[in-house]
Amino acid sequence: MQRKLSGASLVAVVCAAQVLAQVGAYFWPALLPGMIPLWGLTNSEAGWITAIFYGAYVAAVPILVTLTDRVDPKRVYLFGVACTVAGHLLFGLLAEGFWSALGLRALAGIGWAGTYMTGLKLLADRVNAKLMSRAVTGHAASIGVSGALSFSVAGLLAEVFDWRAAFVVAGSSAAAAWLLVALSVPSGSPPAPAADGFK
Repeated sequence: MQRKLSGASLVAVVCAAQVLAQVGAYFWPALLPGMIPLWGLTNSEAGWITAIFYGAYVAAVPILVTLTDRVDPKRVYLFGVACTVAGHLLFGLLAEGFWSALGLRALAGIGWAGTYMTGLKLLADRVNAKLMSRAVTGHAASIGVSGALSFSVAGLLAEVFDWRAAFVVAGSSAAAAWLLVALSVPSGSPPAPAADGFK
């Protein structure tokens, strides 16, 4: 049975989950200079692998965000994080060149679409208007923090271990985010309470 979180605690949980889920988002571009010679990629191929992440994100966002009007945003969010977990873990374990990298980065892009805006919707349905402005600010900050960490952590992990380990760590971090939200955030889509307070 889930313990009911206060509004402020819920915001903190979702923002922490966003950092954990998104920290691997930019591992590919951060490690790209080393991956080009390692896989013998052309500049065009490297560009496609980078761009497919954003292309998949753009294609998936309208579908997944619209889905939150019909389905509990928590379920959509967890689907997005699951795609992120799979995209990063499989990249670290199986990626061998252009085509495998292209497909797995597309999967990670779908994951990003399923966590970024849907994470905000998750909060919007569960906190009141008084807290919402702080929730939006915290959510945006968590995405910025994860992006900054992504570039620095990727290089550090690749240097200490290797590029495969970096992506496995990114997938494991996203898995921790999935568990955090699955176990902490209540299901359902209750309307934000009108009364003052963070309940």
